[in-house]
Amino acid sequence: MHDRRFIDEGQGGGKVSVNIHPTAIVSPKAELDDGVSVGPFCIVAPKVRIGAGTELVAYVSIHDYVTIGANCKICEYTAIGGDPQDHGFKGEISYVRIGDNNLIRENVTINRATGEGNETVVGNDCFIMDGVHFAHNVHVGDYVTVANKVGLSGFVQVGSHTVFGGMAGVHQFVRIGEYCMIGGLYRVVKDVPHYTLASGEPLRLTGLNKVGLERAGIPEETRRTITKFYRELYSKDRTFTQSLAEAVEKKAEYIPEIQHIIEFYEGTKRGVTFWGI
Repeated sequence: MHDRRFIDEGQGGGKVSVNIHPTAIVSPKAELDDGVSVGPFCIVAPKVRIGAGTELVAYVSIHDYVTIGANCKICEYTAIGGDPQDHGFKGEISYVRIGDNNLIRENVTINRATGEGNETVVGNDCFIMDGVHFAHNVHVGDYVTVANKVGLSGFVQVGSHTVFGGMAGVHQFVRIGEYCMIGGLYRVVKDVPHYTLASGEPLRLTGLNKVGLERAGIPEETRRTITKFYRELYSKDRTFTQSLAEAVEKKAEYIPEIQHIIEFYEGTKRGVTFWGI
């Protein structure tokens, strides 16, 4: 059973209504918007902001320098904002910023960033399942689904609408594009470009994420154009370097989705996962 409490809103001088279980420890300095619910044995540190309607179910720990958006649900034994597990971290102030409408299930850990003022970021409308770990300086887009026990190492970037199968592991500094699907149990050591499926050991691009693109309302003609582009890019008639150089040269002639893919390749530092088995 929760206690309904009224707490100061801040400089505005008003008050907001929140539900805090008697066993929870919530700093009076934490900023909780209207309708926040804090369940049994949760801990909320002073330098925390939680948006309206968000629920901490039970045994959730929210450390300092964390901002959580509205209408999120965060389940048992999750810890957000802990110090980064990084030898380079020296106690500097850094942040975790989580958007709206996220479902974060049990035993998830999301750590602060390394580097003064840097952030670990989770977008809006994400579904993060049991046992997932987001390391320091991770940036995750909107509508991302991350299945059980996935681990994202430091400085990983994930585009919106991407899906991870369970127990996948992503190497530090890897970028994963938008509308990708990463197979379960596989390790991702190079960038995965937009709109693709990736699986196998070593990881390979195995096709276009047609189902994801279709569900997103991407027109069939656009999907065909993307498929054709990837086939040409990885043509056996010439080297990949030649194909990419030609694509970069003609970038302005392509549709926006193809330009987006080319820019992804141009920005790679770890190299890009190749096509085929």
